[in-house]
Amino acid sequence: MTSLLLASASPARLATLRSAGLAPSVLVSGVDEDAVLAAAEQRFGALDPADAVLVLAKAKAEAVAGLLGRQDEADPELPDEVIVLGCDSLLELDGAAFGKPRDAAEAAARWRTMRGRSGVLHTGHWIVDARADGVATLGATASTTVHFADLSDAEVDAYVATGEPLAVAGAFTVDGIGGPFVTGIDGDYHNVVGVSLPLLRELLAEVGVSITDLWRASGPDAPTG
Repeated sequence: MTSLLLASASPARLATLRSAGLAPSVLVSGVDEDAVLAAAEQRFGALDPADAVLVLAKAKAEAVAGLLGRQDEADPELPDEVIVLGCDSLLELDGAAFGKPRDAAEAAARWRTMRGRSGVLHTGHWIVDARADGVATLGATASTTVHFADLSDAEVDAYVATGEPLAVAGAFTVDGIGGPFVTGIDGDYHNVVGVSLPLLRELLAEVGVSITDLWRASGPDAPTG
């Protein structure tokens, strides 16, 4: 039976996939994102945010796929027949890309720039067909416009103090404490959370897998009850 293997430590991505009826295993890639981007820019020149997230998603998926044949590093309980999914997200605002803030001061400054405005959340998706007869590796980026509320300074400081903005790309969530500060989105909601379910369906179809075939697929993290 084919199963999904998520190459990401994101709790939001895992929760989104589970809520969609999937039961992915998880194996974190551990790639050096700065090094990956630096190498890509040296080869291709400056990357726009939509391309940058795709490069990072590809690096994560392929790094995890490369671990599967090395028993000293891969989890021996992982299913044998897997499709590896790598994802990465960035917020684009005024042409610049923003990932996770380095500290609270940066998160607060960013929110004072974002408030009352709109940005584009890009999430790169890359899959590697790691089944015995699999040969495909492909991906795409989903982009969603996010409209932010015009927060007061007190609201910015209170939100940053929760610590949530420091743990997520763009310094905000739509499905957590930051939800009240997002006034609307144009596009796929789940993409803002971290994984576009419609795009995942399309990518899986490219390798001959229906997303319905993965509903409750067995794995170490399969839900019970």
